[in-house]
Order: sequence, then C-alpha cells, then structure tokens
Amino acid sequence: MPAFFIFRRIRGDGMNRKRQMAISLSAAVLSGMLVYGVYWVQLRQLRQQESLMVVVPRQFVPAGVRLSADQLETKPIPRSALTEEMMTDLNEAAGMEVSVPLGAGEPLLRWKLDRYRLLPGPGEATFQIPREYVKSISSGIRAGDLAIVYVSGADSSSRRLFPNPVVVAGVKSAANLEIDNPKNPNLLSMANGDKESMYASRRDANGAIDAINLNLSEEQWLSLDAACKSGEAKLVVAFDSASLRPVAEGDAGR
Repeated sequence: MPAFFIFRRIRGDGMNRKRQMAISLSAAVLSGMLVYGVYWVQLRQLRQQESLMVVVPRQFVPAGVRLSADQLETKPIPRSALTEEMMTDLNEAAGMEVSVPLGAGEPLLRWKLDRYRLLPGPGEATFQIPREYVKSISSGIRAGDLAIVYVSGADSSSRRLFPNPVVVAGVKSAANLEIDNPKNPNLLSMANGDKESMYASRRDANGAIDAINLNLSEEQWLSLDAACKSGEAKLVVAFDSASLRPVAEGDAGR
C-alpha cells in the first residue's frame, strides 16, 4: 500500500477519535447541567416546604393591650408563606402595644403593633378636653381605646363631630388610686400576674371619669372648641367597640 494512503488513513482515524472525544465531552457537560438543574429544582422545593417559626398570640388580644412574653408563642409556617412583616423573635414583640385586635394563633405583623401607640401621630397633638365641654363619657373607656365623639346641643341638634373614631390618649377618674393603695384592684391584679382580672378591673374602675385626653389634629380641636365654647353644646364621648372586635379580612389594612 502506498505510503500516501497509509498516512491518510492514520489521519482519518485521528480525526474520528477527536470527534468522538468532543461528542463525549459535550454529552458529559450536558448531563452534568441536567443533573444540576434537577438538583436545583428539588432544593428549591425543599426550601419552600421547610418550616419556619413565627410569633403568634396564645389567645385573642384586644387593641390597646401591651403584649407580654407569656401571651405569645411560636408556631411553624412554610418558608414560602413568610413575609417581611411577620415577627420571628419573641423578644421583638414583647412590650409592644396592640393597634388592632389579634386573633389567637395568627402570625404577628409589625404594622399591627406599636411601642408608643398612645403618642399623637403626625399632624396630631394630645388635648385634654375641658370638663365644661363634656356631657358624658363611656364609663368603660380607657387609654388606647377608640372613641366616637358626638355633639349634643340644647336644641336637640345632636350630631357626630368627627367622621372617624379618635384615639384616647389618657383617662383619669376619681376611682384611680395610687400604687401604694391596697384597694386598687387593677394594681393588685397586675402584681399577681392575672391579666384577665387586670383587664376587667381597668374597665370597671372608670366609673366616674374626671378627665380625658384625646389625640386630635389641629382641625379637629378647633372644630371641637368652636362647637362647645359657647356652652350651648356639650360632648358625648362613646367607646367604640372596634377597639375589641376582631378585624375582618377585608378590613385588615384599615
């Protein structure tokens, strides 16, 4: 066989081997990419199914209550259900005040809590309502509650003064006793750790309210002052049960 044909055959065999090696290498790379893709998808599914612990109330909590550690617990939820508003640390929630009622076992959301809830909001100030302006105040009202304010006129022209409830910043009553007075059921319940009795006693203690503070905007205060300064009309401050009522799903953002 001439040397030329031998050389050509050897050269062809070498090119075939290179082609086979390239094909094998490409197949190995594609196989590796496929295996990695399957692994990544499975890992993502596992992470979505993984549970995380979030903070929840042990029982229903009305608005205005300051949360303590014994009122809270943690429960698992899927990682995919976790949002930035949910709390995962009990210490973060303890000591915060509840802005809206909380259901038992529902994940705590940061927008529902406030550390300084009784302070006036932007554009507001805390006004102590003059005694001569007031006709009546709900006996069960307390700091942190929502109140509906009405004007009662001498000519029977009563009306609602503000379209929306306002926050009660503080209440002082003749029944309020100093901390060293053993007859104060509110303080005794607090010392004994009986939260339910403390809550009930705070409601019952305000039988004769001496003064009430409301968080109002400047416009609201001027409207209130204009309605009552002549002495012909007085205020009726009513407790708004929305302070205690659980929030409906459609109203959760209000």
